[in-house]
Amino acid sequence: MTSSTGSWTASELPVIGAPMAGGATRPALVAAVASAGGFGFLAGGYKTPEALEAEMAALTVPFGVNLFVPGPSTLTEAEFRRYAEELADEGTPYGLELAGAPMVADDDDRWQGKLDLLLDRPVPFVSFTFGLPGSDVVRALADVGTQVLATVTTLGEAQAAVELGVHGLIAQGTEAGGHSGTHAPERPGAVPVVELVRQVAAGTSLPVIAAGGVSEASQVRELLGFGASAVAVGTVLLRTDESGASAVHKDALAAAGPDQTVITRAFTGRPARGLRNGFIERHEASAPIGYPAIHHLTRPLRAAAAAAGQPDQVHLWAGTGYSRARTGPAAAVITELASEL
Repeated sequence: MTSSTGSWTASELPVIGAPMAGGATRPALVAAVASAGGFGFLAGGYKTPEALEAEMAALTVPFGVNLFVPGPSTLTEAEFRRYAEELADEGTPYGLELAGAPMVADDDDRWQGKLDLLLDRPVPFVSFTFGLPGSDVVRALADVGTQVLATVTTLGEAQAAVELGVHGLIAQGTEAGGHSGTHAPERPGAVPVVELVRQVAAGTSLPVIAAGGVSEASQVRELLGFGASAVAVGTVLLRTDESGASAVHKDALAAAGPDQTVITRAFTGRPARGLRNGFIERHEASAPIGYPAIHHLTRPLRAAAAAAGQPDQVHLWAGTGYSRARTGPAAAVITELASEL
C-alpha cells in the first residue's frame, strides 16, 4: 500500500473483496478474488477465534481480516424489553419466545481472543469496523508486520484514525450494504462514496480504499481517479458461486425491483443498509439503537426465517448496486470490474 495518490500494491488489481460477516464471505470467496488478481478479506465478526483460525488455515493466498471494535451501548433494559415485546408475534410461528429473551449487552465478540490470534498468526492487513482500536493494538499489530486499516464514514473519523497511527483508511460511503462503519451509530454519516473519497484523500495523507455501492467497472475507474488507492466490493459478489450468502438472500437480490434498499436499525440496533421488507416496515420506526443486544434478540428469528425461506423477516443486507450482483464465478466479476483500468 502506498500514499493516497499512489496505487494499491498488495495485489495485481486494485480491487478488494470486502469482508461480509454472517457467512457471505468465506475462504472460497477470498480465494476466488485472489485468483483474479484481487485481494480478499475474511470477516472476523461474529466468529469465535477458533472458527476464524480454521478459515485462515484454509487459505493459501495472501488475505486480510476484519474485526468489529466493541463499544459501549446506551440501551436500557426498559427499551430492550419494550422492543422484545413488540417483536413477540414475529417469533410465534417459529416457536420463539422473544418477549422474554435475555438482554445480551456485554458481548465483545471475543475481541481479545481474535487479537491474540492475529498477533500469533500475522496477516498483511487487519481492518477495523464500528470504531477505532486502541493505540496499543495498532502498535502491537505493526510490530508483527501487519498494516492496520480503519473504516471511516466521515472526514472527522478519518482524521481521528490518522492521529491514532493507522496505515490506511477505508472510506465507506452511505451506499454500502450491511452495517455502517460509523463510529457514532446514533448519528450515522450519510456521505456518498465519491464525495467521501474526495474529502479523505484531500484531508489526509494516508492511502484510501473506497467502499460503497460499487458494481461497475466505470465506478472503479472513477473512484481511483478521485484519489482512492483501491476499491472494495461486496454486494456485487453475493450471488456468485463462491458466496456463502443464503439462498433466501440470493433470491431476494435477484427479485428486488429498483431502489429497494434502506438504512435500518430494526434488525441489529445499528444502522445497516439492506433490501426493504416487511420486518423493516413494521418495526423501523420504533427500533432502538442498541447493538449488540438487538442483534442477539433478532438473531434466532432471522435464522428461523431464512431456514423457512421467508425473506420478510431476514436481514437482506445489500448496497445500492444490488441489481447488478452477478451469478457465476467471483473471479469473473473481479476481472470485469477491473476491465477499464
